[in-house]
Order: sequence, then C-alpha cells, then structure tokens
Amino acid sequence: MRYADYLEIQENIALAARTTLGIGGPARWFVRATGETGIVDACAWARRRNLPLFVLGGGSNLLVSDAGFNGLVLHVANQGIELDGALLRAAAGSAWDDCVRHAVSARLAGIECLAGIPGTVGGTPVQNVGAYGQEVASVIARVRAFDRATHRFVEFTGAECGFAYRRSRFNTADRGRYVVTRVDYSLQPGGAPALAYRDLKTRFAGGAAAPSLAQVAEAVRAIRQSKGMLLVAGDPDCRSAGSFFKNPVLPPPDVERVQKIAGVPLRAFPAENEMLKIPAAWLIEQAGFRKGYAQGSVGISSKHTLALINRGGATASDLLALAARIQAAVEARFGISLQMEPEKVGIACAVSPVRSIDAP
Repeated sequence: MRYADYLEIQENIALAARTTLGIGGPARWFVRATGETGIVDACAWARRRNLPLFVLGGGSNLLVSDAGFNGLVLHVANQGIELDGALLRAAAGSAWDDCVRHAVSARLAGIECLAGIPGTVGGTPVQNVGAYGQEVASVIARVRAFDRATHRFVEFTGAECGFAYRRSRFNTADRGRYVVTRVDYSLQPGGAPALAYRDLKTRFAGGAAAPSLAQVAEAVRAIRQSKGMLLVAGDPDCRSAGSFFKNPVLPPPDVERVQKIAGVPLRAFPAENEMLKIPAAWLIEQAGFRKGYAQGSVGISSKHTLALINRGGATASDLLALAARIQAAVEARFGISLQMEPEKVGIACAVSPVRSIDAP
C-alpha cells in the first residue's frame, strides 16, 4: 500500500465550526481528501497507526463530544455531479442540495421533496435520508465505497444497501467499515412531483395546473425554512442537527394506546410491515416540552419541536442533558424510548479501527 506524500495530516483541528450545531472538541488528527486516492491513503495512514477513524461529510447530522475525537477525522471532499440520461451520478463530497437542483433542472423526478436538506451526498445512503414523502432508498441505483476491511473499492446496488427507516447497512451491520465515495441515483424523466405530504398538498391545493418539480422543490425549501430546518445565516434556529429524534415506528395497538393516554388526536403514517410511524415532535409536546423551550445554553427550536439548538456557547454535555430530560418525560408518559438521530462522535464509545481481513 502506497502512503502518499501529499496527504496533509493536521493536528488538533477544531470540529465545532465544521458542524451545524457548532458544538464539539478537536480532532486529534484531521485530513481533507478531495479524491479516492486520498481516501485510500488516509485510511491506510490510520490503519498503520491503529487509530479510530471517523468520516466527516457536511457535519449537518452530527454531535461531537466536548473532548473531541482521539483519532483521525477524514473529511471526504471529492466533488462532481453529472447526468447520464436519467442517472444522476454524484461524488460523496458534493452538496446534496446541488444534486436536487441538477435533477429538477433536468426535469428528473424522485428527489424534489428532499430539497434544502443540508449535508453531502455521501451521507444520503448511510442514513437513508428522507423527508416530505420521499426517501433516497427509492432512487439509489448504486453506491461506490472503499472497504476498509479488504482495502478494495466495492459497489452495492440499492437492494444490497439494506435500507429501512433512517437505516442502512452502512450505519448498522457494517457501521464504520465503508467510506462512501460516490452515489448513483436513478430518476424518472418527466415524472410528476410527489405531493404525499400534507403541507405540500395544502400549499398547492386549488391550483389551476399541477405544480412543476421546481415549484415543489422551492416549496419544500420554504417549508423547511419556516421550521428552522434550512441553513439561513443569522437564524439561531439553524444551530441544530436537524431532527434530533427519530419518529417511532409502532404496531397499531401501541398507537391506539398512545392516543388513549394523550386524549387528543394523533396522526400516524404507514410504515413497513404494517407498522405505523408517529411524530416524535407530537410525543415531545404531549410530554410537556414546547417550541422555544430553553435550558441554559441549549433549547428547542422556536419553529420545530424536533430540533434541539445551541443557543450560544453550548457543550455536547448540555445538549445531551436536555435530550435525556425529553427522553425521560416521553418514556414516563407513553412508555416509548425516543432514539437520537444525529451521529455521535467521541460519545459513549469511540469508532473503533476496522479489523483488516487481508492486511498488506
């Protein structure tokens, strides 16, 4: 394995500024890779030193420990978006919203409702990013990644990625093993925009003509901004990691039980295997927490109950303390354990080095 001389490994680099939450200590080691060769060599550098490695993309779904990360943070920054007919091929370091704009401009349907989501392409298959009635699982044709265990590049079809709600093989069974370098999305030429989400239906109700893909994408961005989920300079509600908790997926009898406890209407949504998904935001509000709630340097967004925010000078410990209070309140009232959505770095347990299968 060649160790490239051009790799610029930096020491003690602050991570807070590289996250949308603005929280976290330094990376002991940090490297920015703008191509696949750099990614391979960075992984080799960490492996040779038996260091844990964390892959950083856009930092939008991330909570970094106050102590930082005692290993190598690999910032994947390769760029490039191209269209081949209805196939959109994007490098992992490309901004996700740029992909949406490319698709909409080419009149390709399938990701218009995912407009305005911060972060990079590489994170989309890991989390099975979804919003407003769409998920990337429905359009991902292929994921190219570097396998840290075998030191080879591999490609997975969408069916091989093990997609489920906010899950994939990349954040469950194979967590930490693969570094995504490219994603191919198979889109629908001239397809109609998805209008499954209530807010979108309401916005376009009564229109003389069906909305275009571009109109739906812009409407989604506007809705996200109204909820503090669009990165806008000067908006304090943007200092978040987006949705901090996952929406619970429950069997119908449990949903009935929850609604009976609350005594107010609950809107559930169909999920896989005849299960129902209920809004975590609704549970949080019913447990006594409202928009704008403040707890010292942290709080709940004034626009969306599901977003926990850094009100200024917050630490990871501050945010986790608020999250724990919310979780305890929801569990006490409804018997439901809310699961955190953001990736945690240096918290609870470090990302361990991947064991080599056939180390050179």
